[in-house]
Amino acid sequence: MIMLEEPFVSETLIEWLEDSGHPVLDNRMARSIAADHDIVLCPEDEAIRRIEGGERLYTSSENALAWISEHVENEAVVHPIEVFKDKALMRRVLAPLDPDFFFMTCTADELRSLDFASLKTPFVLKPSVGFCSVGVYPIADENDWDAALDDIDRNAATWHDMYPESVIGASSFVLEGYIEGTEYAIDAFFDAEGEAHVLDVLRHDFASPADTSDRLYCTSARIVSEMAPEFTAWLDRVNGYVGAKNFPVHVEVRVQDGVIRPIEFNPLRFAGLGGTDISWYAYGFRTYEYYLEDRALDWDALAEGKAGKLYVMSMLNGCPSDLTGDETFDYDAFCAKFSHVLALRKMDYRATASFGFLFFETDEDDPSERTFLVNTDFKEFLTA
Repeated sequence: MIMLEEPFVSETLIEWLEDSGHPVLDNRMARSIAADHDIVLCPEDEAIRRIEGGERLYTSSENALAWISEHVENEAVVHPIEVFKDKALMRRVLAPLDPDFFFMTCTADELRSLDFASLKTPFVLKPSVGFCSVGVYPIADENDWDAALDDIDRNAATWHDMYPESVIGASSFVLEGYIEGTEYAIDAFFDAEGEAHVLDVLRHDFASPADTSDRLYCTSARIVSEMAPEFTAWLDRVNGYVGAKNFPVHVEVRVQDGVIRPIEFNPLRFAGLGGTDISWYAYGFRTYEYYLEDRALDWDALAEGKAGKLYVMSMLNGCPSDLTGDETFDYDAFCAKFSHVLALRKMDYRATASFGFLFFETDEDDPSERTFLVNTDFKEFLTA
């Protein structure tokens, strides 16, 4: 069973739904797509029976979680969502894996009453329920703290306009120790026995320690072959405390000196806003197809001919703060900055806070395109 929801469904997913005939929950988003595409709509009552009966479920967006919370009672679905989506609960459940890690929670109203001098820096401040680095603030000193609180005051209402409370909850926040190391994003699922299967690994690179953008996710045959076995073993340990079965998850972690620490888990989906389709452009397979059909990956075959190549997924966020809403983005000029664009998906930045998604191939040994990507402010491509 698949649930399609706002704000975006990729053409790659839609084409597969047409070819495969997998059932799609009949909701407003699915009907709008079915008007132009031959997808199989499943009535709501039948979808509920299927989900309650244990059929595997995949969502294109965390906006679907609101419907699930209202209609689904299956603990195999509900419990992992509760643990993974609530960052504070996730920290408590997984504390035995990392008992010395600092974290605390508080309400939005309590933030300004905290004594900053009593807090151990550096740390990260973020909503207990979040998405796409929205409302995430690295805090090194009191100036960072004051700036973060001011930004929350300015933008919390906007977050609510863009996403439902089940996706971003600005009423409760987590303060947690700053996690050092190389950051990775993992698309994985737990099978019927609860065993983990890693479908893709992306290294998340940044322009600087203060950068929290989603500009640069890189995958390659080397990255996957080096990291997938470690992440599979770690996810098996995680699931010893969660007990998820037949359940997909997108996980963000950092790794330092062999220690894996989670940043967040995103339930019932893979890389958001269609970002998981990097597996299709890089290796020729769809992550959601392999999960829903319980197919095994042959990484040796998928990696053939990929040596020395790096495949990049970039969410073009970090829009200039002074946009009026009337600007247009010159996508042709932007794409001309890259030698091998695989796909570009244009988005309405007023709805998604992003100009779109870019997928491209580049050489592992040449960082020039990646350096441009993480440093551009996009202003040269904007016209009023």
